Amino acid sequence: MGNNRSLSTQEVAALLHVSRSTIYELIRKGELHSYRIGRKVRFTQDDVDAYIARARHEQKVRPVQRIEVESTLLHPEPPKNGSMILSGQDVLLDLLANHLAKREVGAERCYLNSFEGLLSLYQGRVNAAACHLYDAEEDVFNASFVKKLLPGIPAVLVNLSYRSVGFYVKAGNPKAITGWEDLKRPDVTIRNRAPGSSPRILLDGQLKRMGVEARTLRGYEIEMKNHLTMAASIAGGEADLAIGTQRVSTQIEGLDFIELMTERLDLALRRETLETPAGEQLMETLRSGAFRREIRGVSGNDYRDLGEILWEG
Repeated sequence: MGNNRSLSTQEVAALLHVSRSTIYELIRKGELHSYRIGRKVRFTQDDVDAYIARARHEQKVRPVQRIEVESTLLHPEPPKNGSMILSGQDVLLDLLANHLAKREVGAERCYLNSFEGLLSLYQGRVNAAACHLYDAEEDVFNASFVKKLLPGIPAVLVNLSYRSVGFYVKAGNPKAITGWEDLKRPDVTIRNRAPGSSPRILLDGQLKRMGVEARTLRGYEIEMKNHLTMAASIAGGEADLAIGTQRVSTQIEGLDFIELMTERLDLALRRETLETPAGEQLMETLRSGAFRREIRGVSGNDYRDLGEILWEG
């Protein structure tokens, strides 16, 4: 049975080591039960014990805190009428923007990675997003990511180029690295790229395919800004391998390149964009002789399907 001994306000204040005004505040908030005998406030021992038990429990449970997360709108302003915002980090996009400007199309550039570019395309913040994302489960480039990141939106993939992707290793390949299986070796250290970048997605897909946990790779958590910084890091002996393109490997001394696969670089657009004047100028530019002649100077790429629509969804 409960303890029904009657306690005064002063006695309860002494038990809880607080002032009488605090006791009255607890009563007002409904946190401490009481009753009256005439004009005097009284408490049972059960009421006091119940309050103490609740207070102890609340001290053990961390309150849920609200966290403000920044918006995922990756490009600050949506495209203006008649303009064309091109997202991507390849130099081809810079050349394309210059040719569009000559055709009096208001071309602008933002340098998002493939994943961020597709997300901004979904949000209506860019008109076209370059992507080269490999889906290891489906063994395809780009299409599966467009379907997932632009749900329900009719879209197309227009080809820009193909290029060799592989491992950067130090000249002479001192660790005798040959392929993906070398990622399982405890003596191999890597350098990585940020989440959402094509090398990071390619790496994570291959690790999952091989059943390798990312945390077991030495250097996995060290992220580099771009292909050049990755290549320079390997050439400088900071790590044993990193994923990048063959074209960049020719720009850094003290580096060898181990080809692993051919990567497809596409330009993702909403299908409706192709029907706009800016979209028509974009397609004409990609297929023009003038643009093709200029990009010949960008070595290491294969432009056999440049300007061709390779997928519609």
